Amino acid sequence: MDPNPEQQPPAASSTPDAPDQETMEQIRKRRLAKLGGGGAGAGAAAPTTSSTAAAGSASTQKPETSDPSISTAGSSHVPENALSGQEQPTKQEMAAAGESRAAAAQAEGQSKTSSSDMASSPRHPPKITRSNTPRPPIAEEPIEDWADRVLTNIFRVSVNPTRETDSHGVPVIFLPDAHHELHDAGLPYKLSADNLDTIILELGSRVSHHRSLFEQFLGCWKRVCRALKMLRGPAPQKEAILKEARRMCFSNCIFALTVPELFSRQLNPQFDTLAPYLLRGPEHESGLCMDFLTEAVARLDEDDTIAPLFTKAMVDISSRLSTLSMNDDVKPYINAMLTYCRFPPLLNAVAQHPCFHMAQSAPGIEKNTILGPFFRISPLQPEVTTVYFTGPRTMDKPRIKTSQNALQMTLTAHQTNLKTIINSFIRASPQTRNQVLDWFAYIMNANHKRRAMQVDPREVSSDGFMINVTAVLDTLCEPFMDSTFSKVDRIDINYFKRNPRVNITDETKLNADQAESDAFYASKVAGESNFITEVFFLTLAAHHYGSEAANSKMRNLEKDIKFYLKNIATIEAERPKLANRPDQIRLLEETLKRHVAVLERAMALKFAIEGVLLDEKMQARSLQFMRYVTVWLLRVASQSDYTPGKILKLPLPASQPQAFSCLPEYALQDIVDNFKFVYRYIPQVILSAVGDEMIALCITFLESSEYIRNPYLKSSLVSLLFSGTWPTYHLKKGVLGDLMTNTKFANDYLLHAVMKFYIECESTGTHTQFYDKFNIRYEIFQVIKCIWSNDVYTQQLTQQSKSNRSFFVRFVNLLLNDATYVLDEGLSKFPKIHELQVKLRDPSLDAKDRDKLEEELKTAEGQAQSYMQLANETVNMMKLFTSTLREAFTMPEIVQRLAGMLDYNLDILTGPKSKTLKVDNPEKYYFSPKTLLPQIVDIYLNLGFDPAFVEAVAGDGRSYRAETMETTAYILKSKGLKHGPELQQWENLCKRFEKAKVDFDMMELDFGDAPPEFEDPIMGDLMKDPVILPSKHVVDRSTIIQHLLSDPKDPFTRQPMTIGDVIPDSELKEKIEQWKEGRRTEAAKQRASAAAAKQQQADGDAMDTT
Repeated sequence: MDPNPEQQPPAASSTPDAPDQETMEQIRKRRLAKLGGGGAGAGAAAPTTSSTAAAGSASTQKPETSDPSISTAGSSHVPENALSGQEQPTKQEMAAAGESRAAAAQAEGQSKTSSSDMASSPRHPPKITRSNTPRPPIAEEPIEDWADRVLTNIFRVSVNPTRETDSHGVPVIFLPDAHHELHDAGLPYKLSADNLDTIILELGSRVSHHRSLFEQFLGCWKRVCRALKMLRGPAPQKEAILKEARRMCFSNCIFALTVPELFSRQLNPQFDTLAPYLLRGPEHESGLCMDFLTEAVARLDEDDTIAPLFTKAMVDISSRLSTLSMNDDVKPYINAMLTYCRFPPLLNAVAQHPCFHMAQSAPGIEKNTILGPFFRISPLQPEVTTVYFTGPRTMDKPRIKTSQNALQMTLTAHQTNLKTIINSFIRASPQTRNQVLDWFAYIMNANHKRRAMQVDPREVSSDGFMINVTAVLDTLCEPFMDSTFSKVDRIDINYFKRNPRVNITDETKLNADQAESDAFYASKVAGESNFITEVFFLTLAAHHYGSEAANSKMRNLEKDIKFYLKNIATIEAERPKLANRPDQIRLLEETLKRHVAVLERAMALKFAIEGVLLDEKMQARSLQFMRYVTVWLLRVASQSDYTPGKILKLPLPASQPQAFSCLPEYALQDIVDNFKFVYRYIPQVILSAVGDEMIALCITFLESSEYIRNPYLKSSLVSLLFSGTWPTYHLKKGVLGDLMTNTKFANDYLLHAVMKFYIECESTGTHTQFYDKFNIRYEIFQVIKCIWSNDVYTQQLTQQSKSNRSFFVRFVNLLLNDATYVLDEGLSKFPKIHELQVKLRDPSLDAKDRDKLEEELKTAEGQAQSYMQLANETVNMMKLFTSTLREAFTMPEIVQRLAGMLDYNLDILTGPKSKTLKVDNPEKYYFSPKTLLPQIVDIYLNLGFDPAFVEAVAGDGRSYRAETMETTAYILKSKGLKHGPELQQWENLCKRFEKAKVDFDMMELDFGDAPPEFEDPIMGDLMKDPVILPSKHVVDRSTIIQHLLSDPKDPFTRQPMTIGDVIPDSELKEKIEQWKEGRRTEAAKQRASAAAAKQQQADGDAMDTT
């Protein structure tokens, strides 16, 4: 710079004063240090001459010619800045440049030459004429002229006061300070690599403070990059000049953002950031191109200011995105991150920023961490759901499905981008990978409340955010989830004994209390978990707190919607009552409007969640992961190397591995819930996603149910098997039906496992256990019916009834209890329903009474439906079992109760009480007497060959009547319910019942006055096999066996006991037998005497002829 103030041209009003010489020198030294040794020429305080420069100064200035190797001006006169997106110099800058030119010309006494006239006058295209004369060779442009022309095109500045445009006709800015320096040094007025430092510094100081200086230099960068790419052939001098220009452009781009005071500017947050340029994208005219990003990455090690610039830009982008939703234009933000992901060093820098993993609340994670806003974008955002589902109350199913399909497509595309982003971070470096895993773990640990009974959305992350996290983690598991489970052994069971990222301290464990779990995990294992293990447990937790929590929310929304609809109907019903009260009508309308708004938001959210969860590809990935969890759990529990196809021995070892017992309960719950959801809504997905491992899981933990503490979780395994029997497409037995029927593992263990749980569910430990057991047993019946076609199971049942008598007796006793209860409860509701239906036919009934009766009827109908469904299945199951195992149902401890139950219900169906069962539309209540009666008769016929059963029926003093049996035969014949041999069998059986009844009455007469010590104190019957209880009381063996089946305690002292605790009372039994023999003898004598007397009387009457 010229220190003489008189030589300086007047500055434009918008241009700030340049720094003084001392300040300038200090700044220059700082820049030289940052530039990293760009050459002596570039760092000199004033330009120095060289042999090239001397030659240039001696030559006269010639009109500039275009170098075809680097210029495209010959084909078009479009200004280059129109392509680069850089702003034209402002009017103030152009005016200042004009004044500088005039002052420079006047001070140096120069006049405009013909060449300057030509430069300033409009250019006209030359007239083209054809000539056969060969063109003379074009003289090569001197390197000094080429450098001046090209650098002028790149920086759009001039040190020649006579030049107003570059070679493309784009206006240039005149730099008077640089001009004076060249003038004082006696150098030509040309740009060169030697004076670029001074040129760029003055250019930066002359750019308006209302414009981005970075954008000015970015345009220069792009132009120099294009010039380098267009160089043709070997041109080392030109390449060196352009590379130096490129280096200087990039350095000053960084200086413009980091040390704006170098250009006499103050820090301006509006301009001094890379965020807007990243958002424009690399293909945009004024966006950060890939060349710039590549250069930035290459310089990261030598310039420590670059990484913070880019990291700050990404933080800014993330912060802006946190205020947007999927309704907004979020594509630039996603694309900016995707572009960023091409450069691992930049990702490493971002991962080290405090905002990457900042300690936040659960809702704050998705807004205040760097990756959070990207995962927050979802169609489940409230403002987005109302766009996809506008007017949800009026939407029909096809329209809802169309909106859900559109939603799925949008979400799939977004989740694909999220997967790319996370994969890039994971692969960037081990440190960055750990930061990402820490971020995922923090999400899981902060969202435990998402599985609470009542969820406060202000305390947890949103559903959309969590589902995106779950989907991305599922994709991270794909590489190791092969069909052969070859990498399942890489999942380390000691994960929770190291320093686990996932916190399970407050989670319920599979079969351990808090103290046991804490003690187990207190003993640490050395080493670090591998990546597969980390991702496996993170994904397992993500399903629990993410997709399964959303599934639970959808079910709650269904209940809420019903509640809102009921409230709206109640409000609407009040409208006629307020017809003459305008004020009240207005309040009603406002209330109704609020309720409708809440309802529509709930419906829109429900449809949106449903649409997200019904995405088939997402659920297919989820099921594949759950298959891996299933196999892994079985391996841990069985302490084997199980995979599908290998043998799994049951029952599991009596000593449970603590590593399994202390696992979080959701490890199994997520599997069950995920498969049940897919069975119900999108069964087509499961056809290719289920294997033998699912059958193995259910059977294993039903057979070894002591491995799982939660009774609801165990019953869910039955529900999973039951869901697998639902007919699906071409599979009449469902997805699991054929596997349960035909696979060897199922043939060996399934029947015993479900029968075992049939017994266990009698007492689940919950307050609803009495009603829960009926639902569980209904599902067990469906599973047994599905597999009953295989004779292997009937043979297995016969064998078990003989080899494990006590087990089978308990099963049959509970089956009998259920049949007795559900038939009684179901059939007893019909008289009440009949009575209510008759009352409601009365037209004189007032509205209040009618509403009350309708409510009672609705309750009774609901109970009848539930009980009759269970009754039908229970009776059907008894029919199946009695056809195969007659002996099991005629055991002394069973047969009398069974006979009494059958007699009682047969009397209700065909006796005088049958008239009370007539109701309107009985099919509505699953009540079909024409089906139920033949099934009960079949049970009679199945057991009728056993004398014990015939005696038990005849001895039923409460319900057996010969008239009932005859009426039943008439109904069977007249209604065509039985034909031919079966009807004949029934009639023959009825005769046997009558004969047995006569014998029973005779026995009652003989033994009716038995001594009290011979009678059972509980049943009041004459004891056949007296036994002494631990309480020293004496009862009949059949009585105590029957009691212990339902209550394993002494009936007198309530102390625990088993049948093995009783002692046969042989002495009393002998006395009873002697007494009975004596009574039989005496009774026989009495009957003989009576018969003789009767015969004698008959003979006397015959001889009396008078």
